[in-house]
Amino acid sequence: MSPTPDSTFNDPQQVIADFQRQLASRTAERDESLAREAAAAEVLQVINASPGDLAPVFEAILEKAHTLCSAVQGAMFLFDGEYLRAVATRGMPEAFNSRMRAGYRAADFTLTQALLAGEPFNHIVDLALLDHPVARAAVELRGRTAIMTSIALVRASEQ
Repeated sequence: MSPTPDSTFNDPQQVIADFQRQLASRTAERDESLAREAAAAEVLQVINASPGDLAPVFEAILEKAHTLCSAVQGAMFLFDGEYLRAVATRGMPEAFNSRMRAGYRAADFTLTQALLAGEPFNHIVDLALLDHPVARAAVELRGRTAIMTSIALVRASEQ
């Protein structure tokens, strides 16, 4: 009885190509993981260096998130159970930063309503179609498209 050739060994070039793809995928995963760990370590250093002052911590978190996601502009918000207020902003005009830092009622804005309903993110292609002061300010001061994500939108009363 002669051995049956295994079909995976019929084409050694294909086997090598498959292994190379797997290696590239694992290398990319490892690099992303190392970048996240380095970002977390840097944020922890900021926390240790600024006891009692959360502003630099929020700025560091936002900076690292932008670096990891290749984001150009964005903001980090605190949610008190009713209102969202930006505590850190990046890459946006100062007038829009001021508007976001003033805050807005989350339930009144289409962009945040989906997050309150439990969606992980909401993408609005054209904010000009929304009748809301934040949408109007965004169109006027920074652009027409917005994506808002919720890593953990937790009401203050649930903490």
